[in-house]
Amino acid sequence: MSETRSSTWSPLRLPLFRALWLAAVASNVGTWMHNVGAEWLMTTLAPTPFVVALMQTAETAPTFLLALPAGALADIVDRRRLLLVSQGLMLCAAVALAASALAGLTSPAALLLLTFALGLGAALNGPAWQAIVPELVPRGEMAAAVSLNGVAFNIARAVGPALGGLVVAAAGPWAVFLLNSLSFVGVIIVLYRWRRERVESISPAERVVGAMRAGVRYARHAPELRNVLARTGVFALCASALWALMPLVARAELGLGAFEYGLLLGCLGAGAVAGVFVISWAKRAVPVNLLVVLGTLVFAGATAALGYVRDYWLLCAAMLCGGVAWMTTVSSLNVSVQTVVPEWVRARALALYLLVFFGSLAAGSAAWGATAESAGLTATLLAASAALVLGLAAAPLFPLRGGEGLDLNPSLHWSEPTFVHEPPPDDGPVLVTVEYFIDPERAFEFARAMRESKRIARRDGATRWGLFADTARPGRYLETFLVESWAEHMRQHARVTNEDRAAHELLRSFHTGAAPPVVTHLIAEN
Repeated sequence: MSETRSSTWSPLRLPLFRALWLAAVASNVGTWMHNVGAEWLMTTLAPTPFVVALMQTAETAPTFLLALPAGALADIVDRRRLLLVSQGLMLCAAVALAASALAGLTSPAALLLLTFALGLGAALNGPAWQAIVPELVPRGEMAAAVSLNGVAFNIARAVGPALGGLVVAAAGPWAVFLLNSLSFVGVIIVLYRWRRERVESISPAERVVGAMRAGVRYARHAPELRNVLARTGVFALCASALWALMPLVARAELGLGAFEYGLLLGCLGAGAVAGVFVISWAKRAVPVNLLVVLGTLVFAGATAALGYVRDYWLLCAAMLCGGVAWMTTVSSLNVSVQTVVPEWVRARALALYLLVFFGSLAAGSAAWGATAESAGLTATLLAASAALVLGLAAAPLFPLRGGEGLDLNPSLHWSEPTFVHEPPPDDGPVLVTVEYFIDPERAFEFARAMRESKRIARRDGATRWGLFADTARPGRYLETFLVESWAEHMRQHARVTNEDRAAHELLRSFHTGAAPPVVTHLIAEN
């Protein structure tokens, strides 16, 4: 890879990516300004730990509820149109919140409800936004583009809270809500002007419910993805305490104003921006597992500092380090998801990642908020810090794998099925059998190699799988798997990757027949 292609900033040379990136920066700045205004307003309307912590829940719970449907939609419909719908929903919610705050009609329930509506738009937006990256940049600049999306978010996190604090102090929360609504307009304009090329699928079109099932099934039988999801859930559940309880620490323990709180929050964002450069250096020398462990330990220290340190500038320094750790950990987990799954399921894998991440944040925020009601802020934050350290026990059980060296392009090495008349797409279920003749002395070795074939078949669409030995003819075996429809089996043909080819070639090496293994397709007669 050339130096230009490997540069963190090189995707910005592409006009479309640059326009969307700048629009995203503006929108994210508006979102962080909104967060400061909304959280500060809630500390005025209902200054109790549980209700204030519910703000974090209202922001993140929609992603838990809609992530998988949104990921399925992003894989089967026009992603540009889906993004326009989601941005429009967030624009309407932000305008309604600005109007109610300006009129003095905002209650705690209304603030939570409109924050939840903004979260719904973000939930629809997230998987599609991340999944369009391969359409905007060449494959060689994919990693740089993913990092730049993180830069956009964290530049906004560094700048937005301080600006939001200034605006709240000068004009009130309604002003940041209005500015946030305007920030969505820029994204809508860029998306509207984008003339997206139609993407042709090599497999039959999916329906939303079936696509959701396929995404969950893939995750169940893909250990690399499953490990990332497990590590993400453990980290986010414990890390949510810092985000949920920071507004109360700022107001109740430190006696800060809106601007000082925004500056404290901005230190986390500034640290996250710096974390991008740490990742760029560290990923060349440090394995992803170790990078996530180190990031978790530093974030645990920042969480403990929030609970214990009461010197404002020392706490700002701790939050700066916490931002570096947050970006290092979250970005490593996000990139791991994108690099261990093929294109056909990428948006659904990202949706599952977002579901686990934000679902854990939402549940953790409510749990830590309830704990703080009885145990106090300091004890709760110290407990969360200890939980982050203890959660590292999951690292050996769920190792992370980088995507380097993985070839997840479709291999198309399965032979096309033979038929007199092609079955209708919805006919099924379909029973597929593969007949092998092997040396009986290698039966155990053959059965062990079949485990990988079972995983691939179940991952890509099989609802059942089996291996049967012929009692009358030693060495004759039938591999069988059941697929719910003819269309789904055709999708299986398009889903097997070049990585899977090695497992299938190993099985073929056991076959002793003069002709290749015989494959048959049987459709249920209903």
